[in-house]
Amino acid sequence: MFLYRFISVAVLVFWVGGLLALGGIVAPQVFATLGAHDPVAGRTLAGAVFGAVLGQFLNWTSILGSGVWLILAVRAVVGPRPRWVAGRLGLLTLMLAASVYTGRILAPRIEAIRLATPAGMTTLAESDPVRMEFGRLHGLSNGLMLATLVLGSVLLWMEITSSPQPRPPS
Repeated sequence: MFLYRFISVAVLVFWVGGLLALGGIVAPQVFATLGAHDPVAGRTLAGAVFGAVLGQFLNWTSILGSGVWLILAVRAVVGPRPRWVAGRLGLLTLMLAASVYTGRILAPRIEAIRLATPAGMTTLAESDPVRMEFGRLHGLSNGLMLATLVLGSVLLWMEITSSPQPRPPS
């Protein structure tokens, strides 16, 4: 059971830490660096670069998150049941749903809009419907990633601080 719990914590650290690193370090630096070279084309290129990195990250977290879900379920069945196992599985299910929706639905739509606007979003008027849709989808994507970060932090805290609940005698 220790190995299962260790793997769960390690994957959650990767997931939560990755979201923090991507959102707090990578994205701002990619946009600032490339935008400094060319305010319009640099931001467009930064969007393409960061979109590719984020897409790979979301693919990995979907696969690894599914593994953690399975590990939690196995731990509940064969070993000492983790406290609040249903809540943990629920949090993990929400995290997976948000990541899959962001990676498989929102990201391709954002990318399609970006590709259809080769001059860059900043060249469009604030009231342009294409720019407004891009902003709406981008905001929804950011919100879902923030929700995943918060849920993952709660789940990580639960994994680290709680001891297994003994299984009642059958």
